[in-house]
Amino acid sequence: MTLAGYANRVARIDLTTGRIEYQPIDPEAARKYIGGRGLGVKYVFDNGPEVDPLSPENLLCFMNGPLTGSAINMSGRLAVCTKSPLTGGVTDSHMGGWSAARLRWAGFDGLLFRGAAPTPVYAICENGTVRLADASDLWGKGIRETVRILQERHGGKNVSVMAIGPAGENLVRYAAILNENDRAAGRGGTGAVMGAKKLKAVVAIGDIKDQWKPADDRRNTFEDARKAGLKAIMEGALTAPRKGGLSLYGTNVLMNIINEVGALPAFNGKETFHPDAEAISGETIRAQYLVEEPTCHACPVACKKLVEIKEGPYAGVRTESFEYETAWALGVNCGLTDAGAVAKLLDLCNDYGMDTIELGNVLSTTMEATELGLVKDGIAWGDAARMSEVAGLIARAEGDLGKTLGLGAYGAAKAFGRPDLANSVKGQAIPAYDPRGIKGIGLGYATSNRGACHLRGYTVASEIAGIPEQTDRLATEGKGSLLKVFQDLHAFSDSLDLCKFSAFAMGAAEYAQAYSAVTGVPFTAEDVMRTGERIYNLERYYNNLAGLGEGSDYLPKRFLTEPATGGSAGQVSELDVMLREYYAARGWRNGVVPEEKLRELEII
Repeated sequence: MTLAGYANRVARIDLTTGRIEYQPIDPEAARKYIGGRGLGVKYVFDNGPEVDPLSPENLLCFMNGPLTGSAINMSGRLAVCTKSPLTGGVTDSHMGGWSAARLRWAGFDGLLFRGAAPTPVYAICENGTVRLADASDLWGKGIRETVRILQERHGGKNVSVMAIGPAGENLVRYAAILNENDRAAGRGGTGAVMGAKKLKAVVAIGDIKDQWKPADDRRNTFEDARKAGLKAIMEGALTAPRKGGLSLYGTNVLMNIINEVGALPAFNGKETFHPDAEAISGETIRAQYLVEEPTCHACPVACKKLVEIKEGPYAGVRTESFEYETAWALGVNCGLTDAGAVAKLLDLCNDYGMDTIELGNVLSTTMEATELGLVKDGIAWGDAARMSEVAGLIARAEGDLGKTLGLGAYGAAKAFGRPDLANSVKGQAIPAYDPRGIKGIGLGYATSNRGACHLRGYTVASEIAGIPEQTDRLATEGKGSLLKVFQDLHAFSDSLDLCKFSAFAMGAAEYAQAYSAVTGVPFTAEDVMRTGERIYNLERYYNNLAGLGEGSDYLPKRFLTEPATGGSAGQVSELDVMLREYYAARGWRNGVVPEEKLRELEII
């Protein structure tokens, strides 16, 4: 069956030889795994789970979904899929902005990079072709300068640049890929994989005039789907443009909310409440520092908040991504509530090309180790100047401290002799929700296929925001089944590839309608959930084959034994109880996918 919506073109680039081949999308693979995250993971799976993540044999996929670059709302995201150097399992990391749409308008569903170039290169994608160019003059430069040079070199207009900075070049295990300076594929170390391949950047040149449009006989179907999605977004309590919390304050609308309920990890998770968190909250940032509200392709929400520090020691700092996760990780998690200092650290991270979540955990782990006398010349709580200095050491892999901290929070904690100090799962550090105060998200951290992550199954929507219905954040019963629904739904939306925030307003029915309208394939809400389940199980199967078997779903001891404070005082995570329910809902055996489940889902 021919599927509409796809460019039906994937480039396979061998960086070792410079050979480039073009292939159509396999319709059977597209039927099962859709695109974006799902199809990207399938390519990584077919490449084999035994590869070393930083070897030439690892596959690095830049993948669009079938809706990418169309007029469907929130269709401006791209998935980067590979084997993670941080976790040793499969990872996918997504970025917004305009790069995904421009890659689609340039004529591609995906770019698959294998091998390693002998000298630095970058890829140029335009008019259905890819060519490699010398990047020796760019090696060593930060993200901002790299983006500026390549946009000027290639005409400026309709040009997006996805690049790594010094952290990626120096194989920092949590290096990120950024586009347009501030939009990051942050988690899992995708930037380190890019650096190992000596691939400095990917340039996508594409004009909106080339966006996908439905055939005349399907125009009404497409418009109905687009309008249904837009109506849901416009009416959403969080997503309504210029009214909803995400539109007004960005993701940082959560800072005060999560702090008030006692689920904001502070001081490396020693506390779950910080009395001064409001100083870096979305409300404060909007009132004192907001200068512009940019948005991504086809998105009416405009959650991005460009801020500028106008006075004090950090005057002149301008940065776009002052988001909740970053403000938490580099802020209260490290005992820092100076908005200017956090903005400066974020700006450095974006230019170095590092995941702010992992870096914040690396710094807080080091701070606790310093407090315990395990690290000489370490970092004191809230010492912004030293934090900035150490971030530079890490990005440049400079000295013993820089190299050690470049391994991630867990790798650093092991080197300090106290692996329990790292709040990590499968080698990846937690984001900004404490599992003692929001029980479902703790189960989500434990069972995430890419390491600790809130975006695999965002139960916070239900446990805090009451979307699609309110559940008790401190209850354990029902959380296994709830999490499975969220994980499967998000696996599908990540494969379309729609923004995660669409799920605050849209559900499986709307996703099915949009997918059918673009591809021409009849699809139901039930099909959405089964496809998402297939994708989640494929990822788990890959991880099982890569060595992440029984016992790989866990939480750090701190969350299981040290009681929370603030609004969740006395609470711990009862992970074992929730895991039993979750495995029963999944049909897994202690975290391993049995053969009968793989056959049921048509994976084998």
